[in-house]
Amino acid sequence: MHATSLLTPPPHMTDAMRRARRHMLARTGLAWLVMMQVMMLAFPGYLRHGARAAESQLALEQAIVLMNWLSLVLCVPLVLYCAWPVWHGAWRSLARGRVGMDVPVALGILAAFVPSVVATWRDAGEVYFDSVSMFVAFLLTARFLELCARQAVGEHDEADAGLLRQADRLAFWFVCVQILLAAAVGLAWWQLQPERAVAVTVALLVMSCPCALSMSVPAALAARRAAQLRAGLVPGAPAAGHGARRAAASPRATDPLHAATRRVAAQNLLGSLVWHVLMTPLAALGFVQPWLAAITMLLSSLAVGTNAWRLVRRPASPRAPLAAEAG
Repeated sequence: MHATSLLTPPPHMTDAMRRARRHMLARTGLAWLVMMQVMMLAFPGYLRHGARAAESQLALEQAIVLMNWLSLVLCVPLVLYCAWPVWHGAWRSLARGRVGMDVPVALGILAAFVPSVVATWRDAGEVYFDSVSMFVAFLLTARFLELCARQAVGEHDEADAGLLRQADRLAFWFVCVQILLAAAVGLAWWQLQPERAVAVTVALLVMSCPCALSMSVPAALAARRAAQLRAGLVPGAPAAGHGARRAAASPRATDPLHAATRRVAAQNLLGSLVWHVLMTPLAALGFVQPWLAAITMLLSSLAVGTNAWRLVRRPASPRAPLAAEAG
């Protein structure tokens, strides 16, 4: 049985693909390490508004100042190194006169990181280093899964390319709408409650990242290819069964699997949109903190990958050509 999963390196992987995967994995691992440390350092800040003696409150405030500076030091390499693909992608999109999916991500990081730096320097105001670290770590996790899915797909026919173009077009318009919505809602909160405007705007920008949308189709296509590999329906893949020869299926034989792939891709896209439709009003009303928005973003991406990978467990089509026994 050919071992397959979303993280399994595809047979056609090149040196450039391996380097891209290693670099993304290194950035993701460092981001998770920073996130865990920053979350630990942020804990005293969660206790700031509790009832306690004056001396205890003073000691807590001093500890919060120290923890904020340590969090700032840790977040600098997170923002500059781990999030470098975001800055590069956002700049490349803007240079071409387009609004890519990296643009709202970059805005979200800046909207949370810059006010936190200012608040730490002035020793006044709220900091969002925990939200920044969670957002970058969860974002890179979703991006790593998307990278693995796109690498696993490899070559695709015109129908698959059409699916990918439709998903990218949907993600583009979604990003445009979300950025405009975040700006409008942020301005409204600035007029009503300025102290909450940054948190609400950051939460909306975090949720504007179309990670789940972008990996909906690649994950489904990667799962279909994995299912074909397991069944021995891809040229160059070991066919199932002892002593079986390599076999390739005709397009007609793989029609049921292709139909299931389109259905799963549609489910992923619809589910991602429904999640955004349900969560965006809550975030606009101030009920979703930036760190919670980052968690839900990761969960939606994991849900997309899990749903797509059901195709791998799909039994091979009875119409698939059987490999001839050797000998």
